[in-house]
Amino acid sequence: MKSEEIRDKFLKFFEKRGHAVVPSSSLVPTDPSVLLTSAGMQQFKPYFTGEMDSQKDFGSMNTASSQKCFRTVDIDEVGDNTHQTFFEMLGNFSFGGYFKREAIQYAYDFIVNEMGLKISYVTVFEGSHGVSKDEESKAIWKSLGIEDVREESINDVFWGPTGTSGPCGPTTEIYVRTSAGEDVEVWNIVFNQFFYNGSREDLLANASDKQLTPLKTPGIDTGMGFERLVIASQGVASSYDTDIFQGILAKVQEFTGGVPVNVARVFADHMRASVFLISDGVRPSNKEAGYVLRRLLRRMMGYKVAYDIHGDIFGALYPVIKEKFSRVYPEIDNKDVLAVISEEEERFIKALTLGLGELKKHKDLTAKEAFMISSTFGINFELMVELAPEATEHINREDFDKEFEGHQEISRAGLEKKFGGHGLILDTGELKASNEEELKSATRLHTATHLTQEALRRVLGKSVAQAGSDITPERFRFDFTFDRKLTDEEIGKVEEIVNDVVAKDLPVGFKEMGKEEAEKTGALYFFKEKYPERVKVYYVGHDLDSAFSKEFCGGPHVSHTGEIGKFKIQKEKSVGSGIRRIKAIVE
Repeated sequence: MKSEEIRDKFLKFFEKRGHAVVPSSSLVPTDPSVLLTSAGMQQFKPYFTGEMDSQKDFGSMNTASSQKCFRTVDIDEVGDNTHQTFFEMLGNFSFGGYFKREAIQYAYDFIVNEMGLKISYVTVFEGSHGVSKDEESKAIWKSLGIEDVREESINDVFWGPTGTSGPCGPTTEIYVRTSAGEDVEVWNIVFNQFFYNGSREDLLANASDKQLTPLKTPGIDTGMGFERLVIASQGVASSYDTDIFQGILAKVQEFTGGVPVNVARVFADHMRASVFLISDGVRPSNKEAGYVLRRLLRRMMGYKVAYDIHGDIFGALYPVIKEKFSRVYPEIDNKDVLAVISEEEERFIKALTLGLGELKKHKDLTAKEAFMISSTFGINFELMVELAPEATEHINREDFDKEFEGHQEISRAGLEKKFGGHGLILDTGELKASNEEELKSATRLHTATHLTQEALRRVLGKSVAQAGSDITPERFRFDFTFDRKLTDEEIGKVEEIVNDVVAKDLPVGFKEMGKEEAEKTGALYFFKEKYPERVKVYYVGHDLDSAFSKEFCGGPHVSHTGEIGKFKIQKEKSVGSGIRRIKAIVE
């Protein structure tokens, strides 16, 4: 079976058994505690906790999906037989519709009867930290004829919360044998029985000291690695040998005239991942998800220079990827994909070529010299090590990071000097002031950023989102997602909207509430930020429901918009692919 048939077979199997097939959520999660979506259950967290109703939203207590996922820990390992960044996770979920017996029976029927694969062995939880051994799952597997049932520890078969808190519980894992004779885990069935207010790492380290709160309604959360299932089904050694990648790899070798296998795999994995990230709104930057995308793109661009690859390899690969995946993920048929890559390449290739030339002058760089080259030419540490292994042989990441931290301290010292040399009475990272007078000015500008974001969304569209900000007593800088230069008319309209709200002298207030409750109010929040479980929602208007603007924020703010003064945009420019910057003042 081709990969498309396998994916369809899984979804139809569960649809026939009363599951609503739900589209994949974005790679950019709504949960600010998670950088990128890494599991199929992330979009369903509120249904497990009872905050949202699956029957109401999907017409069923049970769902199934093929979820786009991304894990950053494997970026440097891509190129070998096993590692990749972007992957798909097949999953079936139940929010009180069924539990262990049905979940295990479904898994057995799909693997054995639908896919014709043999289960090598399964694992169950051995019991610890106040949770009993999973004798029930063991008995169910035995009743299905699976004799090799292995008991494992909480470190192996107890799924912790996704993010900083959430549902969790014991699991049972299913292993099948590949054509290479290896037993690989293809499916993990999680029995969500508890809620834990902490991360998985915290749970494993401190479970005996913490309370696992039983969920009102236990649920099922399963994840099956799509690529692993295809490997087992197609009888090959790795995902790069499946039809998922073969067409992309063939195009790489055809276009380049032949590059080493590991390099071809990097192009195939990174280009596919970049297409999906860009299609979900991520743009290259030096922070968070944007930095991940930049690493992928610049690694490919580095190889393009190092292997003297001419022509538009990205333009050649994109149609192959679009043809393979757009039926299931139509969002990747997106004109922005090649435009974003082209802009990043145009900006970076010149710097990279110069940087490589500089690296070739050195045989044994110090950490300080490496950092200077990195900061001058925009070559990150990982790419520098990969492209110039001899020059960087004696530099470790720790020493390089120390140079970076030293650079940050110098920058902070310069900032304090700018504010009179007396230190800062307020420094939130975004908002800075060194005395009471400067604090008043910065506060007026801070509230103005909230009005500006809402005005931009009203003029340019709801896809506009904050991408960063910086506020001093003199001005504010606000970065936002948008793919072109603003017209003079649009800038004037933004100014008009903000000044109109200022003239109305609307009250500015806040309400403190749970994070998930706050999200339901429609309040905007910076997706890169990690918020606590309780947040403040600042709103401009007479009440939260009818407010002109509302955002997650810690303050400080003016009490009425009339305190802000006249708003004026001084400059608007591009600061990266799909990112614009406004500099503004209030008078």
